[in-house]
Amino acid sequence: MEFLAGPWNKDWASFLQFWLTVILSLQMQFSSSASCPTECRCDKTFVYCNERSLTSVPLGVEEGYKVLYLHNNQINSAGFPIELHHVASVETVYLYGNQLDEFPINLPKNTRVLHLQENNIQTISRAALAQLAKLEELHLDDNSISTVGVEEGAFREAVSLKLLFLTKNHLSSVPIGLPEDLKELRLDENRIAIIAEEAFQNVTRLQRLLLDGNLLTDEGIAPGTFQDLANLRELALARNSLTFPPPLLPSQSLAKLSLQENQIDQIPVAAFADLNRLEKLDISSNQLQTLTQGVFDSLSSLRHLMVRNNPWRCDCAVKWVVVWLKSLSSETNARGFVCQSPEKVRGMAIRELTLDIIECPVDVDQPPWPTLRSTPPPPTTTTTSASPITTKISNAITTPTPYLPDTPSPPLPPINNNPPGPLPPYQDPLQISFSFVNATNIDVSWDSYFTVTAYKVTWVKRGQTQINEGMRERTVSGGRRHVSLTNLEPRSVYRICVHVLDTLNSYRPGEDTICSEVKTKAASSTKTPGRDQDPQESINSTLLMAGIIGGAVLIILVTLLSLFCWHMHRKSRSSSSKWKYNRGRRKDDYCEAGTKKDNSILEMTETSFQIVALNNEQLLKGDFRIQPIYTPNGGIGFRDCHLSNNSIAYCKSSNVPSTEFCQT
Repeated sequence: MEFLAGPWNKDWASFLQFWLTVILSLQMQFSSSASCPTECRCDKTFVYCNERSLTSVPLGVEEGYKVLYLHNNQINSAGFPIELHHVASVETVYLYGNQLDEFPINLPKNTRVLHLQENNIQTISRAALAQLAKLEELHLDDNSISTVGVEEGAFREAVSLKLLFLTKNHLSSVPIGLPEDLKELRLDENRIAIIAEEAFQNVTRLQRLLLDGNLLTDEGIAPGTFQDLANLRELALARNSLTFPPPLLPSQSLAKLSLQENQIDQIPVAAFADLNRLEKLDISSNQLQTLTQGVFDSLSSLRHLMVRNNPWRCDCAVKWVVVWLKSLSSETNARGFVCQSPEKVRGMAIRELTLDIIECPVDVDQPPWPTLRSTPPPPTTTTTSASPITTKISNAITTPTPYLPDTPSPPLPPINNNPPGPLPPYQDPLQISFSFVNATNIDVSWDSYFTVTAYKVTWVKRGQTQINEGMRERTVSGGRRHVSLTNLEPRSVYRICVHVLDTLNSYRPGEDTICSEVKTKAASSTKTPGRDQDPQESINSTLLMAGIIGGAVLIILVTLLSLFCWHMHRKSRSSSSKWKYNRGRRKDDYCEAGTKKDNSILEMTETSFQIVALNNEQLLKGDFRIQPIYTPNGGIGFRDCHLSNNSIAYCKSSNVPSTEFCQT
């Protein structure tokens, strides 16, 4: 007792408290693990019952769990116990990849995110969704939901729903009665052919609407269908059957519009009116050959424009597109403007075309573009003078008006080209002149009778197309009247053009563009500036070069002929000597070649020869014979033949010794 009452008493109490805490912790963990369904695995706030061949939701899911994984099983619509509906802590349920044929009931009442994709759901009732008052995100992709299978107003019962995904179903129209707080609706890859005007009246907070891959036509979308979607930022209508963009698009906040893979062959001038917040426009893979001038004027925020896979026709109607593309800022990216016709510019980028290469029909009565010789402005009471080009353009531009699907875009007003009275004093708006600095530099100057924003000067060497890398250009401000062209090639003809950029940032063809050809000086010319090289001097230089080349060729031919003759002569001598040795040599020659000179003899046949040394005994005796070893028919087959006096001669195979000998 004294021991327990001593200083150890405090330490003993701490020890007991520690072990009590451990026991309580183990008990809590044991009770927690005991609440996990036996078919599943639980970890903190997660219940993993996925991929276990379950046909119903297992019992035993208690409070404390937030995420319930039940995907990739065989659960049917009748496999949801009522006890599951009262588990208030569960917020996310994964049920994709099961065998549901209708929207399930008795799901946890506080479910916020529900995944039901890849089932066979065909019907959706109001009662099922009424149980999920806090549902915010619903995935119903890859099911068999049809328009008649959705009870009218069913989705409206999910009052908190913000994201609804119905991709790849069998819907033929937009479900009636969508929740008011809906922000994203995906209806792509369905069979929707008709959208009623009231389909989106109650979903004014909608920000993203996807209708790609349906059966929509121009008549299937009622006018003004999207007009009231004031918060819509993205509208996708790709892979449908539209021939022009739907009218009356929302202009307050629309930032992305997808119209690719339709049958659009025209875009009225007011189709994108007031879409000043549109940042991305995709009209790729349609049937567009040309565009109405001014169709992009309202797109002040445009940053991405995709127009690939359209049969663009690069005739006179595309000139304004060339000008518009060149006027875009570096922040705007336009892709896909490639010519498909006519054949001479096929495959060329429209941005790289020049105005003078595009062929335009000449129509005196009604030119396609207004010119400086149009009707002068009517007299006014004010004393302020306006430039002719400014007055003319202001008369030609009309304010865009809304259009109806069957109404063509308004044409430009006709232009009177035969005004009464005398013409203005300026017959030619531009006059160009050149000044030669040296063989590679030219100063270009011009005079203009009106004020413009800028000039573009282009120059290209004769023989090169004006749309390849050989053409160069430079833009100068409207206050300048000259430019220096450097790094030119000497004695070359260049085509130099000056184009006008008016106050509307448009290059104007015809009289507002002037071109001329000029030839640069020779590199080593000593003549007075501005004169070309003498033609006679050029001819003489050409003749001299031709003479040098001709002389060199003649020398080479003579050398080759000499070598050939020498080779043939040598070959003839060799052949003659061989024949002489084989047929006509005298026997004295063999004796002299063998014994008198180097104690050897020369044995020759028609195909070879050899030198055979004589032995010492024969040299001492001083008496020996030499026998030629060739045969008349060129054959071989000689052998040694012993004579009576112990001398050796060469005999034929027939053992008949030769009778020709020589005595030393």
